[in-house]
Amino acid sequence: MNPLIHSLHPYPFQKLADLLASIEPNPALPLIKLTIGEPQHEAPSIVLDTLKDSLDGVSKYPATKGEASLRNAIADWAKRRFNVTKLDPDTQVIPVTGTREALFAITQAIVGAKEQPLVVSPNPFYQIYEGAGILAGAELHYLPCDDSNHYKIDYQAVSDEVWQRCELLFVCSPNNPAGTVTTLEEYEFLINKAKQFNFTIIADECYSEIYFDEKPLGLLDACVQLGNDDFENCLIFQSLSKRSNLPGLRSGFVAGDANLLKPFLLYRTYHGCAMPVHHQHASITAWNDEAHVANNRDIYQRKFEQVLAHLAPVMDVTKPEAGFYLWPKLPMNDEEFCIKLYQEESVLVLPGSYLGREVDGHNPGQNHVRMALVAEESECVEAAQRIARFMTKHNNL
Repeated sequence: MNPLIHSLHPYPFQKLADLLASIEPNPALPLIKLTIGEPQHEAPSIVLDTLKDSLDGVSKYPATKGEASLRNAIADWAKRRFNVTKLDPDTQVIPVTGTREALFAITQAIVGAKEQPLVVSPNPFYQIYEGAGILAGAELHYLPCDDSNHYKIDYQAVSDEVWQRCELLFVCSPNNPAGTVTTLEEYEFLINKAKQFNFTIIADECYSEIYFDEKPLGLLDACVQLGNDDFENCLIFQSLSKRSNLPGLRSGFVAGDANLLKPFLLYRTYHGCAMPVHHQHASITAWNDEAHVANNRDIYQRKFEQVLAHLAPVMDVTKPEAGFYLWPKLPMNDEEFCIKLYQEESVLVLPGSYLGREVDGHNPGQNHVRMALVAEESECVEAAQRIARFMTKHNNL
């Protein structure tokens, strides 16, 4: 057994299950879960119809590189979305079976050229960043993303010694869980550092299509504006899970630097993770349609307006720039909050400290909880009313 496996931390949802194992929710109220970021909105019918009509694809082995028609659809979407004029679907795009496996895989493919390699991650973070880095044999370096800096990372505070050892930098924009968006100025700084110290920027952009005002800037868009037309040292990871309410389709893509994607494709050939043909055909339909995406955003907009109308008067919480999470700061310990809310109001949220790591005595996720507004509108509003009632009851904490 690979000894590095024993260095993995328990997944946040397992920690939550352990925390609540001996605790019962209020039996008088139906349980509402705001924990896992699994979209519950209706999947687009046009995509499901394509999926049904393409089931003969199960009799074919899919190509690791994906069908040309899918790569073309992805490239065309990325050009429209990110104002990119040149994106070669043959060399700069690879379909992947969801960003989770691809984020893990790219880390295994990239890490290893430098001595004492670092994987640099936001903190709090999506747990795959950490697990992928550990199993690639890298040390993790965490960058705090907390309320002291309005939930933004101060990249300029990172020393050149860290950048020198860095092989891979994870940027989550829009951020999970805070919902902040990386700016052009921040990307300019990071791209210059990546070129200077030869590391790869991995932009996890799976929440980019759930926004409320301006479209979030993407890394490819930033590259074009900054004159990095070949996307050197830069890769984006996109998914249909959140954009199109298709988490079970396991469909996304990675795009960017062709010099990175060529060896990554070789890795994936051995990895054995090609997307099924019928999933590819359904994905083409999804990438080619924006009407269902706009409708999805409208639903989230309504939910945030109604939920925040109940929560903002009683909690330290604000609307994110993008994404579907709320990240309130609490007047009490986040585990204690989760337990009491579960017991009294039968609402389940995720302790923020489970999404972060303690560095120098501080976990940036502590005294926060993550609330995923993925359930139906009425259920999210009901949860907000219960949480508001709970906060009013405990307002002396």
